[in-house]
Amino acid sequence: MYKHSLAVLAVAAAVSGCSTFENPADYVTFRNEPLVKQVDHGMTQDQVRTLGGPPSSEGRNSVTGGTCNNYVLNVDGLEQPYYVDFDVNGRVDSKGFMTCEQHQGNQRKRL
Repeated sequence: MYKHSLAVLAVAAAVSGCSTFENPADYVTFRNEPLVKQVDHGMTQDQVRTLGGPPSSEGRNSVTGGTCNNYVLNVDGLEQPYYVDFDVNGRVDSKGFMTCEQHQGNQRKRL
């Protein structure tokens, strides 16, 4: 009964936040990557580049007016997109296991 209740709660949580849900397995797999482990809110773009190297792509965040960097994390052959979003002052505003484009789509849905 306990396992069934837990499964129902997990599905409900996933469905309630489909547009912003991130797979917890991604965090477990990639948690020791410098971008995941060391990049914090408010860091500068230079600090992020020092930790993560050059992004695979970068562009303007059309929702906030800042910029966003796409990275591809790679651990033991597993690849995962990861974004780092910067505010208009060039400071980390958010980060996560999706692309900048997916993140901006989620931002638009919230507005």
